[in-house]
Amino acid sequence: MRRSEISIDLSVVRDNTERIVQLIGASELWAVVKANAYGHGAVLVARAALEAGAKALCVATVEEGLELRQHFHRARIIVMGAVASADVQQARQGRLECMAYDEVSLRILGRERVRIHIKINLGLNRWGLSELPKSLPASAVGLFGQFSHAHSDRQLTLKQLDQFKSQAHEAPGLTRHVANSSATFEVPDSHLDAVRCGSSLLGLSLSPSLRQKFPMRPALRWASYLAHTRRLSPGEGVGYDATYVAPAPMMMGVVPVGYGDGFSARLAGTTVLVGDEPALVIGAISADAFAVALNRPIPTGTPVTLVGDGIRLEDHLEFAHMTNWELCTALPTDQRRVYRSSLLDGQESRTTACT
Repeated sequence: MRRSEISIDLSVVRDNTERIVQLIGASELWAVVKANAYGHGAVLVARAALEAGAKALCVATVEEGLELRQHFHRARIIVMGAVASADVQQARQGRLECMAYDEVSLRILGRERVRIHIKINLGLNRWGLSELPKSLPASAVGLFGQFSHAHSDRQLTLKQLDQFKSQAHEAPGLTRHVANSSATFEVPDSHLDAVRCGSSLLGLSLSPSLRQKFPMRPALRWASYLAHTRRLSPGEGVGYDATYVAPAPMMMGVVPVGYGDGFSARLAGTTVLVGDEPALVIGAISADAFAVALNRPIPTGTPVTLVGDGIRLEDHLEFAHMTNWELCTALPTDQRRVYRSSLLDGQESRTTACT
């Protein structure tokens, strides 16, 4: 029996992609597959998104872009993170499009004739020029920005959009893209020439209100099983340092998944499903196991759902106060830890390390 299994339903990725393509009309959808497509598998998710109408792929590093280039010879691949000067030649040879975020990067990328997307700082204050340079390299093809509060402050997002548009008027020939997943759904005026969506393709959303208005199906399911059960007497502790103490006679179970498998130690106290019954994670999570409180004796071997069947990745994120997609980007690809498979139209199509 496998300790745990992560499955990615690629038909769900396709369906979510098609919904966004319909929503944005004449704008292009660019699929963001950085960080191994947020732990879902960059190559498989990229392929599903391209098949469903995405026009380009966005990554964070040259290394990620070059990996995708091996699988997608004709696709546009855009590196949204900083490119070290030592990697510029590789980026050009790999036909990657790259971000220029200051005068130095603009000059280096332009000199090497790399296709450039110029980033304007809209208030996130990480990468980006404060204003558009008066002279642009001949290889400049795009102009973009990144909202700082797209999922939480509509008025500020609209202000940043106006700021971006005023800059874009100075470079009418460049492709304009500024919307992430949240802005794509919440701020239609931000669609411009292209939108950059990653989490929404996977059925992930930071905002509960957004999930209600635009329900996208989650593509990822993570399951394990009940490996052992034990009856506790009042006062007995569970796990290292006995961070949970039985308040009364109770049943508990052990699930063979831990933080070494990507189930963060910060998830102690979250909820999973044992069979179809909610169960509280109790005690400290160890490297390869966690414990659950059981309402009644349950047979070993009973399936345990960590993500799926109504248990969302976002639920765990909100419980543990984890940022963005910190949990799913940490999911391992080593099949010695977690068995991974992809599904196509509900049928397992192949197993993969999902890199």
